[in-house]
Amino acid sequence: MKIAFDTVVVATRNDGKLMEFRSLLGPAGWAARSLRELAVENEYEESGSTFEENARLKALAYSGATSFPVLADDSGLEVSALGGRPGIYSARYAGPGASDSDRIRKLLQELEPYPDERDARFVCALALAQDGIILAQARGECKGKIEFQPRGSNGFGYDPIFLFPELGKTYAELDGAEKNRHSHRAHAVRRLLTQLEIPIVTA
Repeated sequence: MKIAFDTVVVATRNDGKLMEFRSLLGPAGWAARSLRELAVENEYEESGSTFEENARLKALAYSGATSFPVLADDSGLEVSALGGRPGIYSARYAGPGASDSDRIRKLLQELEPYPDERDARFVCALALAQDGIILAQARGECKGKIEFQPRGSNGFGYDPIFLFPELGKTYAELDGAEKNRHSHRAHAVRRLLTQLEIPIVTA
């Protein structure tokens, strides 16, 4: 399925996530615009039971508020020792108004009884929609370990405690280029662009 457009609206109010999408979509020739830029004030509840459902719901809902194609993402951290939690509730894990530090603190406290069980994965589900129609969907994953203490100052969310064993660094210790090669979001974007037959321009 070949799609031709050069602007996409990223359905997020998370500035860190928006920056990542801009760097990932730029080589494909896509300009990523934010909900704020287009003065889209609507909020839609993530009422699905999977990452994929939530991404679809957001993409379809926001595609009714703009004529541009909308790229929606639902992503989160799944920790094996916690039965896959926080999962789709990653952003809401420590309650309304909680900070990234609050969520990290809660997760590490819950993992204290499991010092030898630190396996985890980041998951990203993407859905692209325009005019109420889903154009494409993709999923990306990255396996890793949960560190005992936060490390690094880059990234956002759970990045400081998610160790990427291949490089021996947490996500928050990766530079932008490293993260754009290895992250769950990068994997999902590449798969989405491949489905749409969008070439990626490299320097």
